[in-house]
Amino acid sequence: MKRQWGVYIHIPFCRQKCFYCDFPSFAGRERYESDYIDALCREITVQGALYRGRWGRPATVYMGGGTPSVLPAELMEKLLVRLQNVFGTAEDCGQGQEMPWEFTVECNPGTIAPAYLKMLRRYGVNRLSFGVQTFDDVLLKRIGRIHTGAQAREAMELARAAGFRNVSMDFIYGLPDETIEMLQHDLETMISLQPEHISIYGLQLEEGTAFAKMQEMGKLHLPDEDTVEEMYDTMTSFLPQHGYARYEISNFAKPGFESRHNLSYWQDIPYLGLGAAAHSYLEGQRYENVRDIPAYIEGIRLGRSIRREEEPATRRIAMEEFAFLALRTAEGIDKQRFAEKFGVTLEEIYHEAIAKLKGQGLLEDTGDSVHLTELGMKYGNAAFEAFLL
Repeated sequence: MKRQWGVYIHIPFCRQKCFYCDFPSFAGRERYESDYIDALCREITVQGALYRGRWGRPATVYMGGGTPSVLPAELMEKLLVRLQNVFGTAEDCGQGQEMPWEFTVECNPGTIAPAYLKMLRRYGVNRLSFGVQTFDDVLLKRIGRIHTGAQAREAMELARAAGFRNVSMDFIYGLPDETIEMLQHDLETMISLQPEHISIYGLQLEEGTAFAKMQEMGKLHLPDEDTVEEMYDTMTSFLPQHGYARYEISNFAKPGFESRHNLSYWQDIPYLGLGAAAHSYLEGQRYENVRDIPAYIEGIRLGRSIRREEEPATRRIAMEEFAFLALRTAEGIDKQRFAEKFGVTLEEIYHEAIAKLKGQGLLEDTGDSVHLTELGMKYGNAAFEAFLL
């Protein structure tokens, strides 16, 4: 039975661990790269072919990390060839046409070269996501990034020269000692490069990160709450004025360039996660692959299961997840889809929450859906909390 679904591929390697990062990514593990790609290719062959046989070709493929672009070219090519063998080639769709899915690869601007980008393009990658974070060299060094602002600007030139017409850039605001003027410069530089998509997040201090430890020691100097709020207001007003519509709390895009893969996470669409620490959402059940790289490699080699079933979602948890994931998007919760999935109306379950949030100016009810207002986007956590049963 054909259905919409996606594939996420995790590359856990990076040159240097950023000071704010709590993702399952590791520096100094180059010795595992070859064996890891061998194991990943085997998992793609088994699991990818299984779900392609059930549901047809995936609508989206997303390769994240870590930093996929740190893989040596020969290993990346090996991986891309295996993906083509399992999911098809560009030629299947006609000479010179794009692959039928959105195929994204995350890149660090300091790790790419023209030949590498052309190789990605040759194997059907049609979207890049650059982890820029800021163009300010002082801030980049302060947060542990390995690239410079000049390399971030050059990355866009290289991407265009390689034929990419769908490029996303990631940014973070509220960085140590960042000022409004620094953010404004980042926004203006960003707009001058004209990426099709922009993701921008406020800095979060996650447990176990270098920044969290620095905060405990009193060595991290962050902007105060008023400044961070001004940064938020500046960003959310600046980007729409320059042609980027906000379609999700942290994501902006030119019309038609919304991330189809990320939208699938918020729209209750199944996805298969491949690689160490990758998450899957299949048939309403969530899974996580083993996080440890050697354990992942060994498990695949011995034919053991490397997937752990997370605690099955109760009906209550499934409703909550459906609601607050959908609320992240500009479209919000589709009432008909909610009723079809759970057999009850949204109002039967969430009447009080909807009334309360509408009264606070955080939620709007269109009749067919409910979605956060601009104020609701700003205070999203309060809205999400109201949808916990």
